[in-house]
Amino acid sequence: MANIQFHVQPGGKIQGRVRVPGDKSISHRSIMLGSIAEGTTTVTGFLEGADALATLNAFREMGVQIDGPENGKVTVHGVGLKGLQKPNKPLDMGNSGTSTRLLAGIIAGQDFDVTLVGDASLSKRPMKRVVDPLTEMGAVIETQEGGTLPMVIRGSAHPLKALDYTLPMASAQVKSCVLLAGLYADGTTCALEPAPTRDHTERMLNGFGYQVKSEKIDAQQTKACLQGGGKLTACHIDVPSDISSAAFFMVAAAISEGSDLVIEHVGMNPTRTGIIDILKLMGADLTLENFHEVGGEPVADVHIKYAPLKGIEIPEELVALAIDEFPVLFVAASAAEGQTVLTGAEELRVKESDRIQVMADALQALGIDAQPTPDGMVINGGEQCTQKGEIQSHHDHRISMAMTIAGLKAKAPVIIDDCANVNTSFPIFLDLINQVGMQVEAKEA
Repeated sequence: MANIQFHVQPGGKIQGRVRVPGDKSISHRSIMLGSIAEGTTTVTGFLEGADALATLNAFREMGVQIDGPENGKVTVHGVGLKGLQKPNKPLDMGNSGTSTRLLAGIIAGQDFDVTLVGDASLSKRPMKRVVDPLTEMGAVIETQEGGTLPMVIRGSAHPLKALDYTLPMASAQVKSCVLLAGLYADGTTCALEPAPTRDHTERMLNGFGYQVKSEKIDAQQTKACLQGGGKLTACHIDVPSDISSAAFFMVAAAISEGSDLVIEHVGMNPTRTGIIDILKLMGADLTLENFHEVGGEPVADVHIKYAPLKGIEIPEELVALAIDEFPVLFVAASAAEGQTVLTGAEELRVKESDRIQVMADALQALGIDAQPTPDGMVINGGEQCTQKGEIQSHHDHRISMAMTIAGLKAKAPVIIDDCANVNTSFPIFLDLINQVGMQVEAKEA
């Protein structure tokens, strides 16, 4: 893969109306559940990024006819819970942890062997977190030493055993993996999470007519349960715009003077809105308009204008609800007056990169006082970026995009290395960010 650099000119103000691509989490799940449903599922607003396409191609390899994507429209001809076929080669998950971990749950219930592989970044990410519960359910799984890809999941003629699983960490991917494996298990499978995480899998299973019961155990813990051996019935899914992609534009407008931006049709799933709560706590001028619901998921337009931000201690109960947005929230904290403290976010160290260390290095390269801690960061903000910087993204799409937004507060051009992976989640990022007022150019190094 060529080294694509983003060259960011400093300054600018963000104005206009914009609609960002479809939600990546929902796009993944629409293909997975549509494939194992009975009947034909239609999807609109599908995110045509490399990650979601890795999921789509995996199900094609397992014998599912999928038409599209074309302008965000996909038609999935479901084969039912038991209709998947053995692929002729290893399934390449690219850079997608969601594809890998959720797919592992479905494949564990099949009667054929499957090997999952990925790129260099994905091959370093921890898979033991899904291997452990799947093994408890009776799956036979082989990984590399250290619990990484390639991962071989052995087929069995016997159904999986139902499991009542307490997650050791707040992870929507692990919860979803256990519930999807539970479709193929004898009895009732439950996942108890220590803190709220995104609930797209539960909502969408219910949308496909497969009952998932969710109950709050206390202020933090939620338990989701389903009975194995049922069936999914095809439906239509309209994918809302991805709040994780919208987050870059929210922060851009929040930190650049004179900005006034509307981001349309953004998914407002309450397990995903930590970014909005945190920006409001920092003093952002942010309002939600045109609230409505599509396919069981709430959506709204986000109207955000510039207002001076202030540093805060980020409440730990919001951490899991904003876990993917922290790279760009660190940029907001850099522009805010005073100190911002994040704790309880050790999960950031095992994303596409170690997002705590990589973002601290990137912000420091621009002259910002950002100190990493084992489970978060302390940022003393308020200063403009004081020096020209060349940033290492470590092939992480969210680092590349977050540091692009940091260019709004820079006094000199910013160059970000290794940005090709932005295509995994947001293929039209540069087009849209230039459209609303920044000056960013992609160049081959």
